[in-house]
Amino acid sequence: MTYDTIIKGGRWFDGTGAASAVRHLGLRDGRVATVSAEPLDETGCADVVDASGRWVLPGMVDIHTHYDVEVLEDPHLVESLRHGVTTILLGSCSLSTVHVDPVDAGDLFGRVEAIPRQHVIRSVGAHQRWSSAAEYVAALESLPLGPNLASFLGHSDMRTATMGLDRATRDDVRPTRSELDRMEQMLTEALDAGFVGMSAQQLLFDKLDGDLCRSRTLPSTYAKWGEMRRLRDVLRRRRRVLQAGPDATHPHTIVTQALGSIGWGSSGLGWTGRGRAPLKTSLLSAADIKAIPFVIHLMRLLGTAVNRLGADFRWQHLPVPFEVYADGIDLVIFEEFGSGAAALHLQEKLARDELMRDPEYRARFRKDYESKYGPRVWHRDFFDAEIVACPDGSVVGKSFGQVGVERGGAHPVDAFLDLVLEHGTALRWRTTISNHRPKVLRKMAQTPSIQMGFSDAGAHLRNMAFYNFGLRLLKHVRDAERAGRPFLTAEQAVHRLTGELAEWYELDAGHLREGDRADLLVIDPERLDASLEEYAEAPVEQYDGLSRMVNRNDATVPLVMVGGRAVWRDGAPTDALGRERTGRFLRAGEPARDPLPADGAGTLPSAS
Repeated sequence: MTYDTIIKGGRWFDGTGAASAVRHLGLRDGRVATVSAEPLDETGCADVVDASGRWVLPGMVDIHTHYDVEVLEDPHLVESLRHGVTTILLGSCSLSTVHVDPVDAGDLFGRVEAIPRQHVIRSVGAHQRWSSAAEYVAALESLPLGPNLASFLGHSDMRTATMGLDRATRDDVRPTRSELDRMEQMLTEALDAGFVGMSAQQLLFDKLDGDLCRSRTLPSTYAKWGEMRRLRDVLRRRRRVLQAGPDATHPHTIVTQALGSIGWGSSGLGWTGRGRAPLKTSLLSAADIKAIPFVIHLMRLLGTAVNRLGADFRWQHLPVPFEVYADGIDLVIFEEFGSGAAALHLQEKLARDELMRDPEYRARFRKDYESKYGPRVWHRDFFDAEIVACPDGSVVGKSFGQVGVERGGAHPVDAFLDLVLEHGTALRWRTTISNHRPKVLRKMAQTPSIQMGFSDAGAHLRNMAFYNFGLRLLKHVRDAERAGRPFLTAEQAVHRLTGELAEWYELDAGHLREGDRADLLVIDPERLDASLEEYAEAPVEQYDGLSRMVNRNDATVPLVMVGGRAVWRDGAPTDALGRERTGRFLRAGEPARDPLPADGAGTLPSAS
């Protein structure tokens, strides 16, 4: 047998959680043809990769991104590929570009996902040639995709296209029967086209951009119980996923969402086929929030409890510290209280500056800042917010609280607003809002009802960089093992990042056995080091050179392959990116392992 590529002598993980072992992999026609304990015949093989001392893993699955706009201009999505992510889900948080027009897409994505509105309008306007979910899939597959894609259909997308953005964001307006019928039809068509499910949103500090409905919450937040019931019933019948963001200001909505996953005639042993099927539910998000340190334990207990009652419920989780950066006041966490949202409502700098000078406004801001009670995401502590860049170098490395003390005992809010007025977006600062306790992170990684995936890739371009979250989890696991305090085996961690996610979302991904698609990465385990946590920026060409936060740890991942073709090698994209389509749209529920030709058949060797 001849092979297109041989990867020899690496520590092979198959993505199932089974024991790893040193193996030799032979790839042919985009799939894994052979996994062997013995060296393979290299005759006629043009690409032989020596993986000795390295790990060979299935490509990782990223279940939460906002690449819906970026993929249209740059379908290579190299910022994820370079870290070994080979399967990416679009359409999160009720947002997708399947049905809305370009301007509405700009209003939906621009503010809440911090993707400049003008670029959203331009990109969707230049590429949108589809009017249905099936046509959208065909449009994606016509692009030279780097990674594989799958998608949710966004509820705000459907609601806006059906009702119009203004009507869809009014408390006193309900969809007509024909509009409800149309949304149900849209969802059914999307599931027929292979979408993994629908995403919805109840979080009330996700705000619209633009002029028409600026600062209203996303359309999905206005849906009432009857509308959501009809859409959930479609998902339940088809065994597809509801991704939802509950309203954090009303914790009972979290419990309601979790209980809604329970089926009648189901149990912890599975679905019996009688009564009502469980609703596969993926909720945003499991986080160890600084502001409410006890809540993560309630989340873990809730997930365990409802699954024992017959639910099919999961939390999404970012398995690294949730560190955010901001330029001036431009950061989504300010949306969660009135004075912060009032500043972000104003688009013009002059109007915003005038507001921040107003003594009454400052008094409101101080009151909001000092209110430490009730559900919230940000801990509201300007002593825990470090300035990392500023034209005034004397404040760099200090917190806003420290600056206030040095400036005659000024209130931290006044110190912050003064610096924003002085320097605008040239003032750059950071804080960690959650996932700051390693011990709690380890417990979350061990919890079956918590999924290891929440990168937000493609969004918040200046605020967050979690493209390499999978590598950072592997580093955490390896560091703990070396310290003699293991919490997961390497095999379990790989499974959580790959096969476990692919199986739950029913995607042909996440495994590296004979017959599986050859989506994989090679890791140098000695470079699972501090480079994974370093700060970096790079320009985004399709967004007119906007500098965004990225991760740069190229020595850690010397090789990434999609469909058996190298897309990243030795710190650079390969010629395959842009020249050909290596990825494809993965349709939920497709057979996971298409048969190889007869001469490629074989049994999986024991991983001993």
